Amino acid sequence: MQSKGFVSRSVHERHAADKQPPHPSGLIVDDDVPIRELLIDYLARFDIFAAGVSDGTGMRQALSEDSYDLVVLDLMLPGEDGLSLCRWLRSESSIPILMLTARCEPTDRIIGLELGADDYMAKPFEPRELVARIQSILRRVRDDRSEQRGNVRFDQWRLNSVLRQLTSADGLVVPLSNAEFRLLWVFLERPRRVLSREQFLDAARGRSIEAFDRSIDLLVSRLRQKLGDDPKSPNLIKTIRGEGYLFDARDIG
Repeated sequence: MQSKGFVSRSVHERHAADKQPPHPSGLIVDDDVPIRELLIDYLARFDIFAAGVSDGTGMRQALSEDSYDLVVLDLMLPGEDGLSLCRWLRSESSIPILMLTARCEPTDRIIGLELGADDYMAKPFEPRELVARIQSILRRVRDDRSEQRGNVRFDQWRLNSVLRQLTSADGLVVPLSNAEFRLLWVFLERPRRVLSREQFLDAARGRSIEAFDRSIDLLVSRLRQKLGDDPKSPNLIKTIRGEGYLFDARDIG
């Protein structure tokens, strides 16, 4: 996974040197040693390489020395908490983030999604379900990459569909979470059309539909912010009361 600011001496490159097919890799950030070791061992059964660290310092060090396809991030950590680390990760990279927490309040989940997490699981959890969610996230990333490569331009913006980055006319680079990228891609495929919630779900083609359904309004708000689209009088993503949203970009190509 390419990521701004991270040294790219990847696990995948080590597999290539050994003439082995690359396997997905994950970084487990959790101060609970038994849980961390359980996840590392369990993920290995599904050909997912995992390394583990106990806090934010360890996470930054691991990311500076290697590259990973996904981060499993605990909310309650010593020192810097998971929400702060999620915010930092999203500012540096589009790497997928799955958050874990023993706190089940909806507010925590909403804040995590607002900060760019791709999924959210409460402790205690079933390891097989966690693996399924990780596989789903990695599959979405792979499928999204295969849909389109290169740059798509709209209005004063350029979207790099491989790096999931927006670039403004003045060269400002804006990283997107995977969920934000998928939403923008749906808009770009259907410009100047009113899209209902049901149409968004259909466009998601079965990829984490439940999470997509619950997060559409939140994702629209985050996407507007990154596009500099005034929520009170938006020019790009317009709310059509009682119907859905309309993406009013011009000169898409």
